[in-house]
Amino acid sequence: SHRDFVTVLKRRRKAGGKDIVVHYLVPDDHHDDDDRTVHRRLGLAVSKSVGHAVTRNTVKRRFRVLARAHEDLPAHCDIVLRAKPSAATASFASLDQQIAKAFAPVAHKVAEA
Repeated sequence: SHRDFVTVLKRRRKAGGKDIVVHYLVPDDHHDDDDRTVHRRLGLAVSKSVGHAVTRNTVKRRFRVLARAHEDLPAHCDIVLRAKPSAATASFASLDQQIAKAFAPVAHKVAEA
């Protein structure tokens, strides 16, 4: 939901690279009132500053593929990948390295919890 998306962005826990920012919410600071089954959720934030619709959709497709490739995070994390305008011209390999580097602190934080 939009409320969950905004909650992750407002927590100010983030890691990032030159072209992306990873906002995350880990179990120790997630206070959910309902008792539903918890799964890893991924949100994408690709604004119009990244480019036209075709460019934004390309960036979103790349993010989805890369997030699936780095599924070593636990199932109870909420993650929002936010694209910086330079993500439109970044190579796939560069985005792959940045996401791998940004997901490392998230995995470390979850391991501590």
